[in-house]
Amino acid sequence: MKEGPDIARIGTLIGDPARANMLTVLMDGKALTATELAQAAGVSLPTASAHLSKLEDGGLLTLRKQGRHRYFALAGETAALLETIMGFAASRGHLRHRPGPRDPALRQARICYDHLAGDFGVRMLDSLFAHGAILADGDMLSLTPHGSQYICDMGIDVDGLSSPRRPLCKACLDWSERRFHLAGTLGKALLASFIARGWARREENSRAIRFTREGTNRFLALFPVE
Repeated sequence: MKEGPDIARIGTLIGDPARANMLTVLMDGKALTATELAQAAGVSLPTASAHLSKLEDGGLLTLRKQGRHRYFALAGETAALLETIMGFAASRGHLRHRPGPRDPALRQARICYDHLAGDFGVRMLDSLFAHGAILADGDMLSLTPHGSQYICDMGIDVDGLSSPRRPLCKACLDWSERRFHLAGTLGKALLASFIARGWARREENSRAIRFTREGTNRFLALFPVE
């Protein structure tokens, strides 16, 4: 195709194994240095720097400078794009390794950039749909007045979540469940609330979110499904 979006360029950028590893390790929302990303990709620092330059030029990464340090993070909708590609790859059986010890934890609950994904993430959105808290119009989601009150009752300031750069509610395709979970500023606020309450914590060096026994019981009670 001579005109229109250049999907070949994006596919080439993501398709390189080293670059794919770098992008994947940034899926937990952290900003990492070139040295850290080189270790994650298993390449030398000069090679990593060349890859990072291409990813930044392609709009997939953003560079943050803090003093003499340079940190790289996913840009814009890159996390949602990667999660969608992961779901497509998993549904076609394109898996890079056999299921390991971490897989059950990742499938139950994990961080997708800054919001909750996995079985718990999908359950939360399903429950909000079922109780009329969120309405769907195609891929567009909206919080109802009832839902706004429900979220406020959790101690979350809904009015404070408004952002000109990001929607309040957004559907994000879950790679393991192959259904949607909740992204947007509301999805971010809910996950932050679970962690702040001590219901869950981020597992070190992993995207897995570990819920405590009490946190699991409270989460399931807060988001019941049929």
